[in-house]
Amino acid sequence: MMNGLRILPGYLDLTAQQALVKEIRRIATVAPLYRPRMQGSGRPFSVQMTNAGPLGWVSDESGYRYQPHHPVTGQPWPPIPEPLLALWRSLTRYPAEPECCLVNYYGQGARMGLHQDRDEEARDAPVLSVSLGDSAVFRVGGPERGGKTTSVKLDSGTVLVLGGAARMAFHGIDRILFGSSRLLPKGGRINLTLRRVTHPFLAD
Repeated sequence: MMNGLRILPGYLDLTAQQALVKEIRRIATVAPLYRPRMQGSGRPFSVQMTNAGPLGWVSDESGYRYQPHHPVTGQPWPPIPEPLLALWRSLTRYPAEPECCLVNYYGQGARMGLHQDRDEEARDAPVLSVSLGDSAVFRVGGPERGGKTTSVKLDSGTVLVLGGAARMAFHGIDRILFGSSRLLPKGGRINLTLRRVTHPFLAD
């Protein structure tokens, strides 16, 4: 696979996974899950989303962007949980904290098309992803759309890092293996994506 792509199956044990699910439930009480809309068409995503951190990634007819408040409630996003910040420090070694924890919930039939994470100024910072709940078929390619891709199954507790040459790789979720995990009582998959948005030398 591409240099800079690290996939760490079973990195989080069951206790750590359960603790993170509790944190996400707490986040969702302050910043409820909502269904974003696609740029231009306004068609709803198949996943539900929310965020934690100073900035949250949002999408609607006017485009993709980061903003400091929930698009439905207008309230600031809650803080990123400390266990996720510790994970970021340990695995990325980046000299600044993440500013966004994007929370995606995949129900039965949800997917995410191939895309690049390119809305950030700090593209030198890796993107760190945590899988919780049902397994997902993850597809990753190169920096150009339409190139060769590889599929990998991401089970609950897997941590993935896109850094270096893989930072701008196209990637997506082809499907969820619904019912493959008992972590979430109603099934489905939670994906947590930690990102540094602004360049640390330009922030504050």
